[in-house]
Amino acid sequence: MNDSTMLSIKEFAKFAGVNQSTLRYYDEIDLLPPAGRGENNYRYYIPFQIITLNFINVLIGLGVPLATIKKMSKERTPKSMIELLHRQEIKLDYRLYELRTAYSIIHTFNQNIQNGLLPRDSDIAVEELDETRLVLGPDNNFENHDTFYENFMYFCNAANDYRINLRYPVGGYHGDMNAFLRAPGQPDKFFSLDPIGNAIQKRGPYLVCYHNGYYGDFGDIPNKMVAFAKDNKLAFHGPVYIVYLLDEISIIHPDQYLARIAVGVTAKKDVKTRKIRKVLKHNDSVEPYAIFSHRL
Repeated sequence: MNDSTMLSIKEFAKFAGVNQSTLRYYDEIDLLPPAGRGENNYRYYIPFQIITLNFINVLIGLGVPLATIKKMSKERTPKSMIELLHRQEIKLDYRLYELRTAYSIIHTFNQNIQNGLLPRDSDIAVEELDETRLVLGPDNNFENHDTFYENFMYFCNAANDYRINLRYPVGGYHGDMNAFLRAPGQPDKFFSLDPIGNAIQKRGPYLVCYHNGYYGDFGDIPNKMVAFAKDNKLAFHGPVYIVYLLDEISIIHPDQYLARIAVGVTAKKDVKTRKIRKVLKHNDSVEPYAIFSHRL
């Protein structure tokens, strides 16, 4: 080894982008000894040691204990290194999954809040909604006088069995418009807006109503939706989906929570559909459906 290739601890620390104290500590615990020492007992390193140093710092960043790293360094073989790296890959895969899930949750809430700022109280219209995936929970039971809260708690307690991620926004599901009319505040099921869910709210035209109020409090909204559909000769089909765009996450007063109630509709056969330009978020094109709007 040529002395010209040796770097003092100060030079190597600057070269590697670490503190001299870190290098001294790694030497003291015999994790990264210097390549040699001078007559004055000063530490000297070779440039290639940056490879080992950087790898040590990667493992430390992953939470690998220093004792494990030291043992690996002293007894390393290709096989032992493969085993160590494989364990770290598994841990990283889980961390990446958690990060992707956290991002998806934040993104879903962000979209709901932004959409909640668009409509006004009791606005009703036919809108083209995108496909939405969700996870349906177990059937609710209101026949035995169980309350809304008891059924919601049952939904939460059943989360593991139904693979429901409760960190996503939760909504209410009615099997059809008749079920919603019978008991607007008693959904047949609850659901989680988990985008990897196995249930799908299909893309298409929906009669959508926005209403301010506490959970399950819809006033005369169901009857007004029926009246709107009758006036515009629309037929209901499919489930009713209720999502609170604005809730305790973003609103202080419960009476200002904003629910979006959506049910699929089609124009009755004896009615000629007409196109009305409607600006929708993320889509300013005119969809080939009859779009009506009305202010209650």
